[in-house]
Amino acid sequence: MAMTIPAFLRHATALLLVAACALPAQAERIKDLAQVGGVRGNALVGYGLVVGLDGSGDRTSQAPFTVQSLKNMLGELGVNVPPNVNPQLKNVAAVAIHAELPPFAKPGQTIDITVSSIGNAISLRGGSLLMAPLKGADGQVYALAQGNLVVGGFGAQGKDGSRVSVNVPSVGRIPGGATVERALPDVFGASGEITLNLHQNDFTTVARMVAAVNNAFGEGAARAVDGVTVAVQAPSDQGARIGLLARIENIELSPGTAPARVVVNSRTGTVVIGSQVRVSPAAIAHGSLTVTVSEATQISQPNAFGGGQTVAAPQSTITATNEGSRMFRFDGGTTLDEIVRAVNEVGAAPGDLIAILEALKQAGALGAELEVI
Repeated sequence: MAMTIPAFLRHATALLLVAACALPAQAERIKDLAQVGGVRGNALVGYGLVVGLDGSGDRTSQAPFTVQSLKNMLGELGVNVPPNVNPQLKNVAAVAIHAELPPFAKPGQTIDITVSSIGNAISLRGGSLLMAPLKGADGQVYALAQGNLVVGGFGAQGKDGSRVSVNVPSVGRIPGGATVERALPDVFGASGEITLNLHQNDFTTVARMVAAVNNAFGEGAARAVDGVTVAVQAPSDQGARIGLLARIENIELSPGTAPARVVVNSRTGTVVIGSQVRVSPAAIAHGSLTVTVSEATQISQPNAFGGGQTVAAPQSTITATNEGSRMFRFDGGTTLDEIVRAVNEVGAAPGDLIAILEALKQAGALGAELEVI
């Protein structure tokens, strides 16, 4: 049995190097860089029952809440179920429902919903969701869900308990499965300013956005609030605000360059190096330590008249080798293109590159933030 140490460095599954030189930032629209403050979706969640399953629903013994929910629903519909009766329901499943209520959604519009089993149902394929309310974080009902499920996965089970499934048959979608019943509060015209919130914090981009808006609408039209937010003077008329935003979101500007950063995924071995990364003069030697463990079994037999027993004795042989060590040099101010070329010439694997970058950071030779995710 051979294993390279550390194992994570040798089991890295991917290496991604963004090997583009630092180029001037391309002009982008404000629409792609920021979102309007208050214009956002809201999460909705609900609980319901899926019926009409082909024997793949919840097992009553392990999901008693399914029976309780069905009894409550039947009671509201005028059907009296005796308290001591617990029907064995294999065609019903208790589910959680979630959706996103988009901004400016009006009563009568429909939204897509996702339905997920919360019991022990095998599959929701072929089921129908009964009417269920969807509530927001404030406890108010904003939509009603109902419809036939579309399930992408499927499963099969044998009498001996063996089972096979493809994808996830316990989750389904209903396109347009919920009808909006309540509109969100209107915050679009609540103040005399419109706020634009950047997707990423960047003071350079904020300053350039303020300059671009002021250049288009006059000095003082926009002001910087912080490293994320730009406030724009807006008229009180709702229609005029929409026209103003339509013009603002199509203004183009060159955003600030991203900070020098190296991102390492500790689980997959993926390494992403930003175009602003620089390396100070440094010499690096990196070898591969390999430990080999060989297992064998020795049989020890007693003499014919010794009266002992035959015993199997394990025997282990451990060897360690350090091969492939080679020194290479990074010149001062090395660009990303040169870093990639140097690593490729050495033939460093993803795990080796991660170890090299960590050592460079500790030595103070890596001019970038090293982030491990």
